[in-house]
Amino acid sequence: MADDTVKSELRSTWESAAPGWAKWEHVFTASLSSATDALIDMAGIRPGMRILDLACGAGRQSIQAAKRVGANGTVVASDISGVMLEHVRRNAAREGLQNIETLECAADELDETQAPFDASICRLGLMLFPSPPKALEAVRRVLKPGARFAALVFTTPANNPFMAQPMAVLLRHAGKSPPAPGQPGIFALGATGILENLMKDNGFAGVETKIVSARLALPSVSDALRLLQEAAGAYRAVVAGLGDEAKSKAWDEVHDRLMLFEAGGRFETELELIIGSGARPSG
Repeated sequence: MADDTVKSELRSTWESAAPGWAKWEHVFTASLSSATDALIDMAGIRPGMRILDLACGAGRQSIQAAKRVGANGTVVASDISGVMLEHVRRNAAREGLQNIETLECAADELDETQAPFDASICRLGLMLFPSPPKALEAVRRVLKPGARFAALVFTTPANNPFMAQPMAVLLRHAGKSPPAPGQPGIFALGATGILENLMKDNGFAGVETKIVSARLALPSVSDALRLLQEAAGAYRAVVAGLGDEAKSKAWDEVHDRLMLFEAGGRFETELELIIGSGARPSG
C-alpha cells in the first residue's frame, strides 16, 4: 500500500477517534503520570528548552512537558490529526499555558528547516507509525546535536493482558491476523531489545531503556469497554469494516473478557511499558 494511502487511513482513524480520546485521555494521564515524568526525564528536558512532542494526541503529556520547560521554553505538539490538535489548544488554554504550539504533520514529514529542538518525546505513538525507522530518522534530523529523543511504548501481550486480550478478540471477529513482526501494532516494539536496537540502528547514540508500570483503574468494566470503543483508534480500526451486528458481537465478547479484571465492582489492571531514549550524535 502506498505511503500516501497509509497516511490517509491513519489520519482518518485518529480523526474519528479524537473526540473519544479527548474524553478519556484524563484516565490515561492519571495512570501514566509517573511514566510520563520518567519519559520527560529520559529526554533530558529542562527549563527553557524547545521541545517536540511527536504524535501528541490531545496533548496531556505536552502540558506536562510545557510545565517542565516553563515560560521561557516551548513545546511544539505535533500530530497527524488536526482534530487532535484542536484539543491540544483547548487543553493548553484551560491550563493557562502559552508556551505550546501545534504542528499538523506525519512523523516522517518533519521539516528540518525549522528551528532545531533541544529534546523530543513520543508517548504511545511510535509503535503505531507506518514506518518507525523513517520517523526516527526524521526526529533525529530536527534535533540539535547531543539532544535526546525518548519514546514510551507497551511491552508484550503477556504483560499487558488488558491491551492484548480485547485486541485478540477483535482481530478474530474481523478475520484478521495480528501484525507480523516489524509491522505497526500495539506491541510492535515491546519485546526485549526491539526498541533499543531500533534506535541504535537509526542513528541514535547513548541509547538507554527503562521498564515502567502503570495502574489503570475505572469505576466499572463498562467504563473500560467504552474507553476502548471510543478512544482507542487502533482497536476501533480493527472492526471498522464490520456491520453493526457483527461489530456488536465482537464488543460483547470484549466485555466478557474485561470482566476478568473486575475487583469489588471496579475495573483494575496493571500496564507494563518501556521507555527508550537516545541522542543525536554530536559529531
